[in-house]
Amino acid sequence: MIQRYSRPAMREIWTDQRKLEIWLQIELFSSEALCATGVVPKKDFAQMKARAAFALERCKELERTLNHDVIAFTTNVAENVGAPASRWFHFGLTSSDIVDTAFAVQMVQSADILIEDVKALRAVIAAKARKHQFTPMIGRSHGIHAEPTTFGLKLALMYDEFGRALKRLETAKIAAAVGKLSGAVGTSAHLSPKIEAFVCKRLGLRPAPIATQVIQRDLHAEFITTLALVAASIERWATEFRHLQRTEVLEAEEFFAPGQKGSSAMPHKRNPITGERLTGLARVIRGNAVAALENVALWHERDISHSSVERVIFPDSCTLLDYMLVTLTKLTEGLIVYPENMARNLGLSLGMWNSQTVLLALIKKGLTREAAYELVQRNAMKTWQAKHAGVTEADFKTQLLGDPEVAKLLSKAELEKLCRLDFHFKQVKARFKKLGL
Repeated sequence: MIQRYSRPAMREIWTDQRKLEIWLQIELFSSEALCATGVVPKKDFAQMKARAAFALERCKELERTLNHDVIAFTTNVAENVGAPASRWFHFGLTSSDIVDTAFAVQMVQSADILIEDVKALRAVIAAKARKHQFTPMIGRSHGIHAEPTTFGLKLALMYDEFGRALKRLETAKIAAAVGKLSGAVGTSAHLSPKIEAFVCKRLGLRPAPIATQVIQRDLHAEFITTLALVAASIERWATEFRHLQRTEVLEAEEFFAPGQKGSSAMPHKRNPITGERLTGLARVIRGNAVAALENVALWHERDISHSSVERVIFPDSCTLLDYMLVTLTKLTEGLIVYPENMARNLGLSLGMWNSQTVLLALIKKGLTREAAYELVQRNAMKTWQAKHAGVTEADFKTQLLGDPEVAKLLSKAELEKLCRLDFHFKQVKARFKKLGL
């Protein structure tokens, strides 16, 4: 059974309380490593470990005067640790050693939730795809009837796309799992790289091979742009379902709960509001990705222009994508499918979706592609004209059967065989098998 996370889990990762908890963890790991190397006396480390604590409100109170969040934090912890051990707290570290390493932990934990979200979504898509593996519908290009497909194939495509989303998130998690404790300009002048390696290992991170005062922001941009790409996939399928719900199409529809209202003015409305919401939220994450890209170019060994941006875009993007994935899962699971409307719409183009099948058959009979194309298109245009005139019985196959030039090359039996719906579904099972569905 796929593990599910409770709704507050993602938000909790990005709270100030959780952030400072990770800061404290990093500080104590660093002190532990320094104690093991003989820099920090064992007695002082024991005192630190026993008393190290912070109070969020006290940190905020100190920050109002100090105007520096990390110093407010270290001051509050030092108040609790007391002398003489407090002198070793934050020894040899700079603020970004703590902030960026904690930031990596937050990204990794967020990625874990998003990865589970995608796995849960794919499980729902897979079940729906198998159910509708051979539910026929018209495929559309440019919004116009093209050739038949199945609703199952459409969902199999969705399953495959979110398989790529899963791989991207797994890759982004690995890319983001980088810590650093290499000091004010990344030279490790005051702390041995062994301290950095020890702390990163305890946190499940790898040390940056080289850094400035900060971890380089192309890594953070990679993480956010991955979220934006996953959000774009969500938008793509939300848009697809919205199109399928249009009154003129109505091949699938968002679940409409008893008592739900669609419009303050028009009581009859059943609107694709969930898909529309997902479409809009994808724009927010895309915008945040642009901001993350802007953060890559910092002055020299660092400036602080990225910091204020990241405090907004990372909690927002991670929380939004978590919400969007769970919401799309619910939308897909509750999607109402109308096979009868799919069959109705399939018939609207009067069998003209057989045009390529007939074209290729005529080429096999010896016609040039140009001659075959002209012959098929001529009969297709007659079908369109008959349709617009209201003569729906004059479908494409009927037009072809009445064309002497076609009759010379294709018998009625051959045309009947070519114009069968199942002709288009020969590879459906193989496609599902290839996807592991």
